[in-house]
Amino acid sequence: MRQANARTEKRKPYKTRLKTELKKVLTLVKTDAAAAKKALSEVYSVIDVAAKKNLIHKNNANRKKSRLARAVAAAEDKAKK
Repeated sequence: MRQANARTEKRKPYKTRLKTELKKVLTLVKTDAAAAKKALSEVYSVIDVAAKKNLIHKNNANRKKSRLARAVAAAEDKAKK
């Protein structure tokens, strides 16, 4: 139990940062497509770190990145029209 608690505490900042960055990009997609595109590379980095630390599975990380990229692309297309 002590090991589990120690590991949970150690992983918490990474998980929190992942959730925060994901929410930030999703809100930017709704408001500012250009800013969302700039924030995308930062989120990719955070997602990759979470996958490397085994917080999320590699396929889960790739799925998140793909969905974010599609959302940003759709927002850019919508902004151009």
